[in-house]
Amino acid sequence: MGKIFAIGDIHGCLSKLEALIPQIDIDSNNDTLVFIGDYIDRGPDSKGVVELVLDLKEKIRTVICLKGNHEQMFLDYVCHDMDKDFYLFNGGDATIASYGYRTTRGGEKIDVPDSHMSFFRSLLLWYETDDYIFVHAGLRGQTPLKDQDIHDLLWVRHEFIRSSYDFGKTVVFGHTPVSYADPLFLPEKIGIDTGAVYGGPLTCVELPQQKIYQA
Repeated sequence: MGKIFAIGDIHGCLSKLEALIPQIDIDSNNDTLVFIGDYIDRGPDSKGVVELVLDLKEKIRTVICLKGNHEQMFLDYVCHDMDKDFYLFNGGDATIASYGYRTTRGGEKIDVPDSHMSFFRSLLLWYETDDYIFVHAGLRGQTPLKDQDIHDLLWVRHEFIRSSYDFGKTVVFGHTPVSYADPLFLPEKIGIDTGAVYGGPLTCVELPQQKIYQA
């Protein structure tokens, strides 16, 4: 099996993603690229981030795209007209501004291309290999992966990070900015959200070497 490259929370920071990707020496046929979720919201160019990820999916054979809590909030608002104020409070206004509006018979609607909507709907809640579990936020101890609650997968924070429960594999996660400089390395846990949208770097970890790339 080839190497795995996992990228943390991007949050619309297109320029940082554009600077990070050329640093990664990825074999497009044999290696795997994993995005940990939260492509959108808060940062200046959510639409551009999704466009770049879709472009990478065309060029790299195995690209795994996980869902973050921000993509779930986006889908709840755009598809089901739920929790608009909650979404806007959590940075959704930046995504709406990035896409803009178009006029429909029912009024104005966020102008999200069909390919982007398909992308948001296709996102996975977790990804597992022989040695790793990739998830946006974390896991609940003593619960099999297939039985994990969706809310925990997308939202859990310190209950997971501080837990000493051994999931049998290293869990690679984002969601909680562990610092605004360095990723978090704990026994059987690697946290790769380093607060890109808050002024920290965007981080990628290469596995199994645990080599770090940042922009």
